[in-house]
Amino acid sequence: MSYSLSTVGWLGVALLLSVALAGLHAVEFENCGDENTIGNFSLVEVSKCELDKPACVLRRNTNATIAITFTSDEEVTELKAIVHGIILGMEVPFKLPNDDGCVDSGLECPLAGGTEYRYSTTLPVLKQYPKVSVEVKWELKAGDKDVVCVKIPAKIQ
Repeated sequence: MSYSLSTVGWLGVALLLSVALAGLHAVEFENCGDENTIGNFSLVEVSKCELDKPACVLRRNTNATIAITFTSDEEVTELKAIVHGIILGMEVPFKLPNDDGCVDSGLECPLAGGTEYRYSTTLPVLKQYPKVSVEVKWELKAGDKDVVCVKIPAKIQ
């Protein structure tokens, strides 16, 4: 079987277009930190999240594991997780079983500045949550300062 240069060229263009179009629907984790944020995240992981979809699916009556790999610019002696669901522009608080980022999260405080850490916890997706698209705003705070803030596009099903 032989292929002409133009056939191979069109196949290459078609492949590049399909990869580019697939990327349009990929989950994007948005940095919601501001100029006062004292850290950066380098990786966000959500259990069973299909990264080629536009949002992570969170199934009701299950647990989702969330992991954030981050670095703080400053030493952190305390770390608190604050989670909100943003629905129609309104922030609705999500209750975590453990909001202490220094306990049962893979971390032990104090955290040194300039060192990479991986925070991990489980978020219960309660049966009573409505089936809705939601943006999950996950903040890790040291006192009144955000260490990191990330928005996770999600669908509760």
